Amino acid sequence: MQHSEDLPIVVGITGASGAAYGARLLEVLLAAGRTIHLSISPSGQAVIEEELNRRIDLDHFVLQTLLGAMPPATGRVHYHHYKNLMAPIASGSFLTSAMVICPCSGSTLAAVAHSMGNHLIHRAAEVHLKERRTLVVVPRETPLSLPQLKNMQLLHEAGGVVLPASPGFYHGAESIADLVDFVVARICDQLGVSNCLMKRWGEGK
Repeated sequence: MQHSEDLPIVVGITGASGAAYGARLLEVLLAAGRTIHLSISPSGQAVIEEELNRRIDLDHFVLQTLLGAMPPATGRVHYHHYKNLMAPIASGSFLTSAMVICPCSGSTLAAVAHSMGNHLIHRAAEVHLKERRTLVVVPRETPLSLPQLKNMQLLHEAGGVVLPASPGFYHGAESIADLVDFVVARICDQLGVSNCLMKRWGEGK
């Protein structure tokens, strides 16, 4: 039987603001030596271009274009087009350790909560729920409407983890990068990926 750290992590990037969280998460997972199965929605592509000024091609994806530069890493990325429902992550028989949607748009949250997905990221998330594997969604929206809150409740009750992109300020943040790392550290905690991205509460100054 494979250990969870030997199994791949699925990462979906959708069209909520906060593309920096998704890009940084990929860097950290790669540096940790993890294998990643990545899919990006068209709205996610648009937000990446708007917020990171990086124009990626979903049909001819190049990881370096998304990350800006390839960091030293021992992990690897398998990219799947969002329309490819024949990708391995669309099946529960393909073993994974966890999935994270970062950032997670409101429409993606609704699709997953109600099992009404129409592309690969939705399907992969539904697979993780039905297989009782870790699913983390990272919404970044404020304020929240009642339907959004109910969708979060539904996903939580189904076994998912709702982890809003709400950085803390108790770890001595001095830059935007520090705030991004705070959220990415909390995501990695849920994924079981060791990290030293932030100073933990109670650690010495």
